[in-house]
Amino acid sequence: MKRKAFCLLLILSFLILPEAAADGDYIKWVDFDVSCNAMERALLLEQQYREQDRVVNWIDILALAATRYGSGKFPVSQVDKAAKELTGDRSPQEFLGNQYKYYQYYQEAYGAVLRGLVGTYAIQKQDGTWETYYGVKAFSPIAAGYWYSHYDDFGVSRSYGFQRRHLGNDLMGSLGTPIVAVEGGTVEALGWNQYGGWRVGIRSFDNQRYYYYAHLRKDTPYAPGLEVGDTVQAGDVIGFMGRTGYSTKENVNNIEVVHLHFGLQLIFDESQKECNSEIWVDVYDIVNFLEQHRSSVRFNEETKVWERIYPYRDLG
Repeated sequence: MKRKAFCLLLILSFLILPEAAADGDYIKWVDFDVSCNAMERALLLEQQYREQDRVVNWIDILALAATRYGSGKFPVSQVDKAAKELTGDRSPQEFLGNQYKYYQYYQEAYGAVLRGLVGTYAIQKQDGTWETYYGVKAFSPIAAGYWYSHYDDFGVSRSYGFQRRHLGNDLMGSLGTPIVAVEGGTVEALGWNQYGGWRVGIRSFDNQRYYYYAHLRKDTPYAPGLEVGDTVQAGDVIGFMGRTGYSTKENVNNIEVVHLHFGLQLIFDESQKECNSEIWVDVYDIVNFLEQHRSSVRFNEETKVWERIYPYRDLG
């Protein structure tokens, strides 16, 4: 209990609680350390309860588990307990008491990270009709059928340019592997960056998540015609894996190993977009969570464009 209380106090020393938001404040720090297994279990429970016409949200389940445990490193057993509480007769305000404000924080913080990953979507069938589904609607950044490997390297030291922490997850693979948009949104950045090489930045439609894809292929880094301001859907091809970067000169391969740097920045206020206190979260477990949902794509020889095999619509 002492360890949990310490963790909770540590969290509170870094974040702005929800009740302060009414005064114009906003969350300034998020440590996302929920495991892939916990996310999978929470989503499974949500879907099972939906089949019983009982409403519970997977993000709320994770938020309650973190509240009870004092951090996001809770075991999967805590997910089941949280779901049971949330589907009981009492509201969270009633059974949490003074802890309710921490639950609100985790709801907002985890919602900012995960909100775009699950929802309703439709896939077009061969006969031209659309079939609707509810579940994981985001995609792994690596297209289906392509090999990759990765490990949790978030926070590892980097020295090019200046000493800093690695603020993403490196996915090693083959040169030219199609890279797809994890979530739909608007292309906000496109071009050369000395640290990321050829890179793409995509803002989610709710403006709260900024997805960063870097070290794309030399000479032909992007899907043809991709431009700043374009709208992309989850699973659309946006570029190709490479090893560009670490150079002030454009189109240079100064990265030793072919890989995708995939990062996720949270934005609770526009002042956080480019500043010294940006919120980047560890996406290692998110990549694992999305591993089984990969976009099937192909190269159209007639149009010379990469396209999805299954047309897709995000329905919210």
